[in-house]
Amino acid sequence: MSNVLSNKWFNIVSRPTMKVTTLIVILSIYYGFVLNYPIVSRIFSLSTDVPDFWFPYTAPFVLCFAFMVIFSLLAWPAIFKPIMAVITLTSAIALYGIVTYNILFDISMVENVFGTNSSEISFYLTFRSALYFVVFGLIPSILILWVKLEYRSSVLKELLSRIIVVMIAVCGIALIAVTTYKDYASVGRNNKYLNKMIIPAHVYNTFQYVNRNFLIKPLKYVSLGQDAALKPVENKKPTLVVFVLGETARSMNFTANGYARDTEPYTKGLGLISFQDVSSCGTYTALSVPCMFSNMDRSNYKKARANSQDNALDIIAKSGVKTLWIDNDGGDKGVAKKTALINVDPKKHPKLCNGETCFDEVMLKEAQPFLESDNSKNKLLVLHTIGSHGPTYFQRFPAEKAKFAPWCNSKDIEQCSDQEITNVYDNTLVYTDYFLSQVVKTLEQYSDKYNVAMMYMSDHGESLGELGLYLHGTPYALAPKEQTTVPWLMWIPKQYATQKHINLDCVKSESQKMGYSHDNLFHSVIGFMGVTTKEKNDQKDLFSICQSK
Repeated sequence: MSNVLSNKWFNIVSRPTMKVTTLIVILSIYYGFVLNYPIVSRIFSLSTDVPDFWFPYTAPFVLCFAFMVIFSLLAWPAIFKPIMAVITLTSAIALYGIVTYNILFDISMVENVFGTNSSEISFYLTFRSALYFVVFGLIPSILILWVKLEYRSSVLKELLSRIIVVMIAVCGIALIAVTTYKDYASVGRNNKYLNKMIIPAHVYNTFQYVNRNFLIKPLKYVSLGQDAALKPVENKKPTLVVFVLGETARSMNFTANGYARDTEPYTKGLGLISFQDVSSCGTYTALSVPCMFSNMDRSNYKKARANSQDNALDIIAKSGVKTLWIDNDGGDKGVAKKTALINVDPKKHPKLCNGETCFDEVMLKEAQPFLESDNSKNKLLVLHTIGSHGPTYFQRFPAEKAKFAPWCNSKDIEQCSDQEITNVYDNTLVYTDYFLSQVVKTLEQYSDKYNVAMMYMSDHGESLGELGLYLHGTPYALAPKEQTTVPWLMWIPKQYATQKHINLDCVKSESQKMGYSHDNLFHSVIGFMGVTTKEKNDQKDLFSICQSK
């Protein structure tokens, strides 16, 4: 009896055998009808005005036939199953990102993913994301690896079977094209982002990213600003400027920029100047941060060139200014390659950190030695905040600083209402305002020794459900203003303005004008410090425009 049961069990769990062409077809159906559900659903929603009612129903078949061709080219012994297992695992992650946040995994998003550190990755680890990974990725991948593939007895027969599969797919695509080509042309022309939704396009874009960043020979390094010099000041005091680099702060949620809510309660009365219309270089940190400190405009920005030349901090340092970058947000993205760098250790400050991330005010503790030492030196301190980094917005502020309730208190923001998401996001801005007030308070303590000032600018904005989008990283051409408009704030005491010959009325007037962007930062931060160099374009330097003499 036991032998009979064991034999039955063996038969149940024994590995099935199938022809490789059968697996190709099964995988094509899975990718066309299941993993690419988001793009099929989007095509259905875009087809309300298309005269051919059957058009959207052809979409999964087109995808299925296309995958039959692609997988037929990949289906070689020893490599097909491992490759498909890996692609399927990563496709499950891509599916979760598209369904949950409307993320498009083009090359810019791939760069964003590669620039994400381990603590930031943990923000996205939720029960729902794990469920997607297991159901749509892990289980299918195990089945792919488990099945035994049977190739035909000769290379010629195997080749013929592949040709038949490919021909069936080509004929299927041709038949659909004959009946619905004009519909695909119309919908595709008006919604060019659709091809970015196809899973697994992220595989191709990952290859492109790796090729650009690791396989292409780096450009020859170019040294800029050899002529950099700091203008003397009349009161003989050294300069101390703090540049606060914001994270994921969008301009329209700042009270000073017309927002109905009070998200800036702590800096009231401090005289901060807020620029009303400032656009970002990109929609994610890994692009925006190096771009905004480079001498390139968004339209001609090249990462390879930015990595191979001096940036604004390097040029300022050449004028004799001591620089320090303190990071609380996953890295300097290559900007501080020649600058002293401190990465905040979450285990070092238990009162302000949870073991993985820290509240931004921890950076002021890290800055104390820099502020206290070498009081005769001119200094520029960059504080890279974690600011409003989502989706774990609730971890960005102490509960006692929360102003708006109820707020989303979960990584799974899809489980929260849009109002709760807005509330928690606005609470991050309230805390950012508190942090900026503490920076100002700290600088005021040094005003007898230095000419002090502060500048704040965010790297990009954030979507909070508008147009069905969440978080950031949408390709710039498609990105809404919520992701591309950023705050630019300045605290310029009278002493600093006088010594640097800055006309504050002019700065306030400029702040109301349209058309400023990250393109202005390189030139303006150099000008703000009072550094002269031929690398600075006075037309893009706000403070050259507003020089009192």
